[in-house]
Amino acid sequence: MTSSSEPLEITGNELVHILRTPRDQYMSDGCVILDCRPFLDFTMAHICESRNVNWNSMLRRRSKSSVVALEWLIPDKTLLGRLRCGGFSPVVVVDDRSCKLADLKSESVAQMLLTALQNEVQAQICFLQGGFEGFSETFPELCYSSASNHLSTTEPEPPVTGRLTPAYDRDGPVELLPFLYLGSAIHSSRRETLAAAGITAVLNVSSTCPNFYESELQYLQLNVEDTLAEDIRACFNTAINFIDSVKLSGGRVLVHCQAGISRSATICLAYLMHTQRVRLEEAFDFVKQRRHIISPNLAFMGQLLQFETDILCQG
Repeated sequence: MTSSSEPLEITGNELVHILRTPRDQYMSDGCVILDCRPFLDFTMAHICESRNVNWNSMLRRRSKSSVVALEWLIPDKTLLGRLRCGGFSPVVVVDDRSCKLADLKSESVAQMLLTALQNEVQAQICFLQGGFEGFSETFPELCYSSASNHLSTTEPEPPVTGRLTPAYDRDGPVELLPFLYLGSAIHSSRRETLAAAGITAVLNVSSTCPNFYESELQYLQLNVEDTLAEDIRACFNTAINFIDSVKLSGGRVLVHCQAGISRSATICLAYLMHTQRVRLEEAFDFVKQRRHIISPNLAFMGQLLQFETDILCQG
């Protein structure tokens, strides 16, 4: 199945008109925006409700000169399926700042995506002139920015005479994705903190931290020790499936261990690598920006590197 027409170049004003058109006026589920910028840039700022398209150096080496398949670019299997069955139209491709299709290089993510969409999708395919940079300057109200959304969920803990609060327990858990939070055991014990973040589930990556609100929240406990002998990789699939189930139910999950530094950070890194198909370095930088004290032990980092090879080699 292929697209019935060549990609159409549209302006920011035309995209706004598309976004404001009621869905019942479309034959499909309406418009979907595919953002080709790097994952880190996308998570910092993007057009509201847009979806990230990922391409990495390992897949680039694998593809060589062959045509890139859509499944290599779209990490979300549900989205991929809906695209292939014509569930969206128009499909709008957005890069950083390109003014027109003629400016795109053949090896650019945007050009590879446009080609893959034409080969595999029956829909009107559009390209946004000026990219995200141009659109966000003109329509900032239609864009998400982490600068205004990644705020602490609680007020800083007041100082207690004679006791210094460890850095990993200060403030509240951090938002990594709209449904995924990372924090410490202390954060998991504060009901008001969990309520402020809208937490509905808790992933406890320890054998000693208690589950405080089992009658109110959904829990999964992974009995993991923060040692060089621990095989935390054996827990990755279970953790990923749990986080995905919370996401699909419309909930939010807090991942924690004792300090929110090693074990729980490792699980969050594995989740980001698996679902976004990004390299460990990129996922690490992303999480580190939000919770600067993370530091998985050396064995966990080695297991994450092995996991990276497995996921990024999947075609």
